[in-house]
Amino acid sequence: MTTIVLSAGGTGGHLFPAQALAAELMRRGRSVVLMTDARGRNYHAIFPGAEVATVPSASPSNLGLGGRLLAPFQILAGTFIGFFKLLRFRPVAVVGFGGYPSLPVMLAAWLAGFPTAIHEQNAVLGRVNRLIVQRMRAIAASFPFARFAPKDTARIYYTGNPVRPEVAALSHAPYSAPDESGPVRLLIFGGSQGAKVLSEILPAALARLPSDLRNRLDVVQQSRPEDIDNLRSAYDKAGVRAQVAAFFVDMPQRMSAAHLVISRSGASTISELAVIGRPSILVPYPFATDDHQTANASVLAEAGAAWLIPQPEFRADTLCALLCEILARPNELTRQAEAAAMLGKPDAAQRLADLVDRIGGNRP
Repeated sequence: MTTIVLSAGGTGGHLFPAQALAAELMRRGRSVVLMTDARGRNYHAIFPGAEVATVPSASPSNLGLGGRLLAPFQILAGTFIGFFKLLRFRPVAVVGFGGYPSLPVMLAAWLAGFPTAIHEQNAVLGRVNRLIVQRMRAIAASFPFARFAPKDTARIYYTGNPVRPEVAALSHAPYSAPDESGPVRLLIFGGSQGAKVLSEILPAALARLPSDLRNRLDVVQQSRPEDIDNLRSAYDKAGVRAQVAAFFVDMPQRMSAAHLVISRSGASTISELAVIGRPSILVPYPFATDDHQTANASVLAEAGAAWLIPQPEFRADTLCALLCEILARPNELTRQAEAAAMLGKPDAAQRLADLVDRIGGNRP
C-alpha cells in the first residue's frame, strides 16, 4: 500500500482541508500519515484511520523574545527528526497545508528528495508556504493568488479548497430570491469565534430599515457567547425576529436557506459560499495576516458574487442603505448567487487527491 504524508498546522483552516484529503486518499486505498507538532496527539479522532506522527516546531511570530531565539533551533530539530521519520515511512508524496508545524516536515521532505506539494487555502500565499514554495513540485491553490504568487505558474493547480461533506452535498442548491411580500432570510456569522463588530452593527442597521421591510426579516446570527444577551435584547428592541446562538450545528443548511449572508471572509467561508452558491456581504477581518481576508473577499466581489465592505466603512447607516438597495432588486440577488456558484468547486478534495496521486506516480 502506498503512503502519503500530510503536514498541517494546528488551526482549523489548515486541518480541515488536510482532513478532507486524508479521507479521499484512504477511500482510494492509500495509507495516510499526518505529521504535525505536539498537538497532533489529539488529532486521532479527526483523522480516523491515519497514523499521527509528531515533530518539534515553533512559530516565531507567536513567541516572546526567548522563544523567538529558540525557534530556529526547534525548527532545525524538527527538520532533522522529520527527515528520519520520512525515511521510515517512505511516502510517495508529502503534502503541506501551511502553518508553522508543517515547515520542518516540508523542509525534510525536500531534503530527502520526496515529491512535494503545498495547498494554500487563501488568496494570499501564507508565510510558511512562501518560505518553501520555490522548492515544491506542485502548488494547489484555492483561488487565484492576489499576492506572493510563485513566478513559475506552471506548477500552480487550481484545485479549490475542500469543504465539509455536508457542504458539498448542497452544491448548486436552488436559489430563490425573496418575493415582494415574503420573508427575507439573513444569515450572519463571523467565523468560528464570531465577530463583535457584526453584533454591534447589525441590530442598529436593521432597526433603521423601513418598517415594512424590517417586519419581513428572519435573522439567524452566530455570535460570541458574551455578546448573545445584548444581541437578543437589541433585536427585540428593534422589532426584528432573530435566532441568536454561539453555534449552529446545521450551518450549511442555514446557509443554503439564506437569501443573503453577512460574514467575515475566511477561506472556508468563501469556499462554502461558492459551493452552495449564495450572495453575500463580506466584511474582512482587518487584522488577518497579510490582509488575506480582503484578498479572499475580492475573489467573490470581482466575480459579481458578493459586496465587500472594509471594516472601517462598515457602519449602521452604510449597511442599511446597501440592504435597501439590494433587497429592492431581487433579480440582482439571483445573479449574485449564480456568480458565486460558478466559482464553487465541490469536488476540491478529489481534485487535490488527483494532484497528489499524479506527483506521487499513482493512477487516480
